[in-house]
Amino acid sequence: MKQGVSRMTSERDSETTLDEDSQPNDEVVPYSDDETEDELDPRQPGAEPGQSQSHGHGEESREPGKKDCSWQVKANDRRFYDQPAFKRTIFLCFKKSKYADNAIKTYKYNPITFLPLNLFEQFKRAANFYFLVLLILQSIPQISTLAWYTTLVPLLFVLGITAVKDLVDDIARHRMDNEVNNRTCDVIKDGRFKPTKWKDIKVGDVIRLKKNTFIPADILLLSSSEPNSLCYVETAELDGETNLKFKMALEVTHRQLQEESALANFDGLIECEEPNNRLDKFTGTLFWRNSSYSLDADKILLRGCKIRNTDFCHGMVVFAGADTKIMKNSGKTRFKRTKIDSLMNYMVYTIIVVLILLSAGLAIGHTYWEQQVGNCSWYLYDAEDFSPPYRGFLNFWGYLIVLNTMVPISLYVSVEVIRFGQSYFINWDLQMYYPEKDTAAKARTTTLNEQLGQIQYIFSDKTGTLTQNIMTFKKCCINGQRYGDSRDRAGQLQSHPEQVDFSWNVYADGKFLFYDHYLIEQIKSGKEPEIHKFFFLLAICHTVMADTSDGQLNYQAASPDEGALVTAARNLGYVFLSRTQNTITLSEMGARRTYEVLAILDFNSDRKRMSVIVREAGGNIRLYCKGADTVIYERLHPSNPKREATEEALDVFANETLRTLCLCYRDISQDEFDVWNKKFVEASLATSNRDEALDKVYKEIEKNLILLGATAIEDKLQDGVPETISRLSKADIKIWVLTGDKKETAENIGFSCELLTEETAICYGEDTSALLQTRLENQRNRAGSSPHSSLRMNEPFFQGSKDRALIITGSWLNEILLEKKKKKKKLKLKFPRTAEEKEKQAEKRRRAEAYKEQQQKNFVDLACECRAVICCRVTPKQKAMVVELVQKYKKAVTLAIGDGANDVNMIKTAHIGVGISGQEGMQAVMSSDYSFGQFRYLQRLLLVHGRWSYIRMCKFLRYFFYKNFAFTLVHIWYSFFNGFSAQTAYEDWFITLYNVLYSSLPVLLVGLLDQDVSDKLSLRFPRLYILGQRDLLFNYKKFFLSLLHGAVTSLIIFFIPYGAYMKSMGQDGEAPADYQSFAVTAASSLIFVVNFQIGLDTSYWTFVNAFSVFGSIAIYFGITFDLHSAGIHVLFPSGFQFTGTAPNALRQPYLWLTMILSIAICLLPVVAQRFLSMTIWPSESDKIQRNRRKYLLEEQQWRRRHSAFRRGLSARRSAYAFSHQRGYADLIASGRSIRKKRAPLDAVLGTAPGTADTREAS
Repeated sequence: MKQGVSRMTSERDSETTLDEDSQPNDEVVPYSDDETEDELDPRQPGAEPGQSQSHGHGEESREPGKKDCSWQVKANDRRFYDQPAFKRTIFLCFKKSKYADNAIKTYKYNPITFLPLNLFEQFKRAANFYFLVLLILQSIPQISTLAWYTTLVPLLFVLGITAVKDLVDDIARHRMDNEVNNRTCDVIKDGRFKPTKWKDIKVGDVIRLKKNTFIPADILLLSSSEPNSLCYVETAELDGETNLKFKMALEVTHRQLQEESALANFDGLIECEEPNNRLDKFTGTLFWRNSSYSLDADKILLRGCKIRNTDFCHGMVVFAGADTKIMKNSGKTRFKRTKIDSLMNYMVYTIIVVLILLSAGLAIGHTYWEQQVGNCSWYLYDAEDFSPPYRGFLNFWGYLIVLNTMVPISLYVSVEVIRFGQSYFINWDLQMYYPEKDTAAKARTTTLNEQLGQIQYIFSDKTGTLTQNIMTFKKCCINGQRYGDSRDRAGQLQSHPEQVDFSWNVYADGKFLFYDHYLIEQIKSGKEPEIHKFFFLLAICHTVMADTSDGQLNYQAASPDEGALVTAARNLGYVFLSRTQNTITLSEMGARRTYEVLAILDFNSDRKRMSVIVREAGGNIRLYCKGADTVIYERLHPSNPKREATEEALDVFANETLRTLCLCYRDISQDEFDVWNKKFVEASLATSNRDEALDKVYKEIEKNLILLGATAIEDKLQDGVPETISRLSKADIKIWVLTGDKKETAENIGFSCELLTEETAICYGEDTSALLQTRLENQRNRAGSSPHSSLRMNEPFFQGSKDRALIITGSWLNEILLEKKKKKKKLKLKFPRTAEEKEKQAEKRRRAEAYKEQQQKNFVDLACECRAVICCRVTPKQKAMVVELVQKYKKAVTLAIGDGANDVNMIKTAHIGVGISGQEGMQAVMSSDYSFGQFRYLQRLLLVHGRWSYIRMCKFLRYFFYKNFAFTLVHIWYSFFNGFSAQTAYEDWFITLYNVLYSSLPVLLVGLLDQDVSDKLSLRFPRLYILGQRDLLFNYKKFFLSLLHGAVTSLIIFFIPYGAYMKSMGQDGEAPADYQSFAVTAASSLIFVVNFQIGLDTSYWTFVNAFSVFGSIAIYFGITFDLHSAGIHVLFPSGFQFTGTAPNALRQPYLWLTMILSIAICLLPVVAQRFLSMTIWPSESDKIQRNRRKYLLEEQQWRRRHSAFRRGLSARRSAYAFSHQRGYADLIASGRSIRKKRAPLDAVLGTAPGTADTREAS
């Protein structure tokens, strides 16, 4: 037994799986919470919805639920939440209610906390804190040889600029929060509905919502203006889908809570689950009037959804603010930093270490010099009897101050200014403006721009991100004949498509585009009975609801596909007008007819089909069915002459990435129907396994079908998606699609957007599981034979260079990554009694964790070998988990893009989050770093703005470190000639203004404006992007090269004037070799060198760049002459001691010749090196720059490739998508959706009575 327990396999099974025989279900979206599976079972203490129990039963069954249903909400009673049981300790003895208020807070500061918090955050930066310490040291006269203002002025400048930027960002957050929090809705207060701001809504409040308004919190639906208190909601904010879902109140609340007075007196108590992130699950019980009622997700309206097609509804707030499911799904807000930021910090730490070592070395030198020279020289006595070691100690701090410019204080503020400017360039880019929605690109953060040039993996949502979520009827095949191509009335193909005129049809909606005039002629002629049956089937076999408003016929469908098919039939003359519980009314080529609907056999994901049984005018009973070709072909009558022709048409449609659907029918005798109907009624009334029983009965009647044809629907991609994906792939960026949609749909979109091609070998979940299992067994065997053998387990999973893709569902993902929930065992009073048993349990957990980590790493390795990865039926949590795994095991820079609340977690987890704006849902945009209106703008964001930002930032940093080393290291060479006394080589004011005025503007403009190639060429040659992915332009090697370059420049700046001035004579007969003249010469040479150097580094010259280079030199001379004037010395004698130095020194030709020599020796080797590298070893951008005129003249238009037609592609046909949930069949059959005469809103509110209009249902 012990041996069995010790086996790792059994440990894994016991730790990670629920049932050894269970197989992942591709159709199911796995739970996205952190609970165990048995906690998700809806073991409700109450009765079925609409049924009541006695109070005794309710109390009795409430006890077991207390553990899981610990959240209690009392209607219309705010004092209920003041009980001590609902308080939690937040700090020491301070307590706060566990119920969140409804205000959303994303801001960081308020007017009181801004200054202290912002300064605290800024001084957490190593460089800022370092300079604060230096400022304190400079105020100590014994150790400072440099004036305090040389540090204070730049420090205040840096802190001020950063504080202003943070303030602007936070004001924008305040505005956004206020916009949401100050929305209003009606809340019961003092027995009446009163307008109340969202932020003032509390848990337990009863609220009223009107048509087309957003839902402010997670609420229990109590009643609505619709029959049976139905409420239609749009979930675009949650998942990007625009098709409507319906919710329905309890029957008891529907009957008794319509009037305002009844709602004001409502005092129900809800006991339910704690706040969680499960969008599709809710477990709770309503206790009211000595009865209990079971609650589920169908009765809950979630925050962020929108009320549609419902005049008003009433609800009770269950979860508010941060407790709502949409907020629980948003994940933690992470502090995002770029790779360059992290590297820059490490480099600053490196410089600080070098600075300390240099200061220590120079302090030791001073100690030695004092012992050998200082003590022996009576003229150097300073009236202080300090020992040489103590003088060396003081000089150590002195050198820390003198050399502090090695750590550039203005570096951080310059970086912020550059990022700020680059963000505005993104905002101002008209080529990323989406006119249809009046949406401009928006950089919502200013700290991540250069990271856009280093992306290696893109994780994209599908619905609303790659697609428009708009389905259009494109083509069809009827009786073996294909229709939908651009043809004239005679059936001849047209070279120029001409749109069909539907003016003959009074019900045409005007938006439907069709180009096959031949099909219209065939329909009008009425010679083909199959064509009549085909469109009749489309008009009658569905669960769409119809509604007439303002004289317009509107459809509400459970899925966009179904809406597209009914709309196509409507435009082609077969119009669905209305329905009742058991009839449906159509207009067939202008003739209005009503049919009796005997049964609706609804769709589900296992059946992949739906049917209706109809009694026609002559009394004939006929079944009409539509569904996926795989299930329809199994049920066809053996003699179907058009079977092969239809299959060929399906292959053609599939090759054009259209979503296909087969249509068929059969006639049923009255006797056969009577027998079947009895079974159907029995299955409908089954109390257990009702769905399975119904499916079995459905199969009995759906057989021997006659094939009519097939439809082809286009799931419209957003414009430019294939081109964008192609360009990004050429830039070596891997694209993964993470979607909650079905596997077939996701796969078909993969082909549409050319993420997948006909040559792609697709690997599915079961294949992946087998590969990973084999790899894990091999690793385990090798680990047993040799402890180092696991290091050799890096061979690829796939042999050969074949193009591969991975398509995996959420259930398989949980199975493979060992994230499947453990079954909670019943509590047994058995605890480890000995230390040995405790050690065994700890070892068991460690092994399971190591096993899980290895499995996850293997999965990431396998997935990264594929060119494309599509994860379907995944939850928001799983999306974030996949992103996190790639970050963890590949150390890759990731970008996530989405448009709904279900993408927020992924967007926050990735290094860069992008939201698609302009849709109904804005939750993703509010959590994103960048936003724009269409997926195609991503290529410009990365390949143009991202690449430019990366190149500019790298060039800026390399140059910044170079100019600071060139400036600072001169002090070290000067130390060898001043007894290591920490004296400065320059004037104090030059040191103060060097980084602020004399050398800052040219490099700032390079960081803002430089381009190696134009935006058009950047898009045309995506391979240029690879530089950033490989960190080739800024790394430790480039840093040390900048350091070396700066050191060499400083040597030349110091020793050329030193050698030139030694034993020399000026024009006036005086030696120019005094300290002040030398300082001016070195400083002037330095200004020329560093400004000309940035000129050499500039790739894109503009007037502004030229002005900044020569303007900086002019500013230097202008300020220097002013600071060295006699007038300012008279005013401030102690602060300005270089009186007359510049005018005297700079009029000497000898000094100018010395400067020219210094500049030439510094710059000529750089010019030579650049020339040789561009000639002999040109980079990719050098080659493109050389030929840019030729490329700009060519300007070829990118064309989509058209893959050759291949037969037998049925394996990748996308089945009819239907809805993720069942359709509206149950609703229709029960009659609950059919509108009855009802009182208007005024009557419900107790005001003037009126009569309501009657509308046919939808």
